[in-house]
Parts: sequence; structure tokens; C-alpha cells
Amino acid sequence: MRQKKYLLGLILFISLNVGAQDMKKFNLYKPEENAAKEIGKAVNEAKSAGKHVFIQIGGNWCIWCARFHDFVTKDKSIDSLIQSSYIVYHLNWSKENRNDALMAKYKFPDRFGFPVFLVLDGDGNLIHTQNSAYLEEEQSYSKAKVMEFFRQWTPKALRGTNYQ
Repeated sequence: MRQKKYLLGLILFISLNVGAQDMKKFNLYKPEENAAKEIGKAVNEAKSAGKHVFIQIGGNWCIWCARFHDFVTKDKSIDSLIQSSYIVYHLNWSKENRNDALMAKYKFPDRFGFPVFLVLDGDGNLIHTQNSAYLEEEQSYSKAKVMEFFRQWTPKALRGTNYQ
């Protein structure tokens, strides 16, 4: 019995340390920021650059948010696709600031858990909400699924002339 308790304690300790490694230096979300104003800036930038806005909703407390950010920024092909087609904004959702007005405006994407992703067009219209759970694979994300998600919502993919 004592060995079982020791083994269980060791597994718990290792699990907590692995999670802590994912969270080191993760501070992308800014609870104090005027998110509506920042999203407005991102929309203006996207419109002038012919891009869409990619909003990752989550918080500095969210291990899956940290994993997603790490996953997409370390993979050159994913990062390149994002940089060429999207303006990125990290929208805070935490006990300090849940950004309730924006959650209502974007039809309560927080109902999917975190992170959750929004795609806005260059006019600021919500064109897609993505539950990140569908992009997961084991304790990370699927490169194929993430690439497909980003490809499907680029401005180029949504041009009607591509399908006529």
C-alpha cells in the first residue's frame, strides 16, 4: 500500500512539473488592456493588408493556450501561413477581466472552453468560431488539422472567384 501511495505521489509530482514547464514565461494575455480598442486596431490593420484577424481567446492561466501559442510559433509552415494571412490578437478571459461585452458581441465563444478561436474579416465581422478541442492530438495539436483550419479561413480561401 505504501508503494502505491509513493507511486501515485510521484506521478502527480511529474504531471504538475510537466504542466509548469508549459506555463513558463507565458504572459501573452493582458487583462488590463482595452480589448475592444485593440481588436479595432487589428481589424483596421487587417483591412489595409488584405488579411483576416485571428483572435485566440484564453488567459495566462490556460495551459492549452500556452501549448497552442508554442505549437504555432515554433512550426515554420504554420507560422508563415498565419503571418501571411492574419493579424493575431490574444483576447483575455480571466477572473481579472472576462471581457463579457466582447463575449456577448461574438456570440459567447467561451462556451467552448479555452483556447477558443475567432476569425474576423477586414470589416470586423465574425466569420468563424473554432473550438480548439477539434485541433488537439494527445497532449498537443495536430499539424494537419491546424494547417487546414488556418487555410480554410484565409481571405484567399473565401474569395468566390476561386469556386466559379
